[in-house]
Amino acid sequence: MSRRAPRVGLFGLLGSGNIGNDISMQSVLRYLRADHPDAVIDAMCMGPERVRADAGIDAIPLMWYQRYDGRVSGMTAKALKAAGKGIDAFRTAAWVRRHDVVIVPGMGVLEASTPINPWGVPYALFLLSACGRIFRTKVALVSVGATIINQPAVRWFSTWAARLAYYRSYRDSRSFDAMRQRGVDVSSDRVFPDLVFAIPPASTDPGDPLTVGVGVMTYYGTNDDRARADAIHAAYTGTMTRFIQWLLDDGRNVRLFVGDSGDAEAVEEITAALRVSHPDLAPGRLAAERITTFAELMRAMSPASSVVATRYHNVMCALKLGKPAISLGYSAKNVSLMEDMGLPEYSQHANDVDFDRLIEQFTKLEGNSAQLRETIAERNAELAAKLSEQFVVLNQALFGAR
Repeated sequence: MSRRAPRVGLFGLLGSGNIGNDISMQSVLRYLRADHPDAVIDAMCMGPERVRADAGIDAIPLMWYQRYDGRVSGMTAKALKAAGKGIDAFRTAAWVRRHDVVIVPGMGVLEASTPINPWGVPYALFLLSACGRIFRTKVALVSVGATIINQPAVRWFSTWAARLAYYRSYRDSRSFDAMRQRGVDVSSDRVFPDLVFAIPPASTDPGDPLTVGVGVMTYYGTNDDRARADAIHAAYTGTMTRFIQWLLDDGRNVRLFVGDSGDAEAVEEITAALRVSHPDLAPGRLAAERITTFAELMRAMSPASSVVATRYHNVMCALKLGKPAISLGYSAKNVSLMEDMGLPEYSQHANDVDFDRLIEQFTKLEGNSAQLRETIAERNAELAAKLSEQFVVLNQALFGAR
């Protein structure tokens, strides 16, 4: 590597419509292009066409079966999926051995906070780390999220993926502790902030005091809540709709945001209910823009003075823009983020959002807005500095021979 350009691969659920995953990739690309401008970079990901277009790098599908997704069904689909797991072992091996370094940029790859199939990402991540060991390719899990996992197969694949990785860092202390409890030797691991903190904000404008941003999610509970998924979805969507109605009745303008392409369903469900409850709503009082990138999210969120959101990276975006925010999250990562930003009292769990408490939190948030903005600005600077330290560590750990 000291005599030639390093070959670097990016791996994961990239280009698949998740705004947070894609901005994590962009953060690592910024680092690589600044510190290793001669690196030859490509990706193995869920959305290769979008990664090629947005990142300007070559990309191949994460899974062989992707070519048939939506085109076959029934027994044919099951047979092709089963065959694909074996084919993917050879595909991953061939891809990994061509690289000096493979980076998994952020993301909750060691989590199971939403429903997950063990033969999806957990299996793919295990193959990646195992092939890295076989071919002496440095596999780095960089600022990733992790949780305690109750599903045996998911836990086995993701735990061994972590054990076999060359480098591991976690985006919060809860993730570090979760992997320690799962039996991984974390004595050499580090905790660094989420990769998004390396991205400069589009604006720090305080926004319109009468405009509130609301980030919604097509939410059916966590991986442990499948038995009551429909009830959780109905309760969450109903409370979010009721909160938006309260904002509109209080004279506020509302801007709806999403964090994943699948969240469009929640926007449609909520706006349909609002059209019934507020049929004479003036144009501009309620906006629901189509958002596909983190840059678009920052621009759409900029006019708001405060934000209430569920998706982790919706909350992250608001805080990056210096806006006071309330997290209605579904995972410990939301709690950790709010603690790191000095806002621990402005959180609830999405499974059982308390409407009255939400109104109290929002009222308090607005009353303390000036002070909270100062706190958020200080924490943003601190976390960005810590993330810069990680890039120095990565230079030595992954590219030290150069």
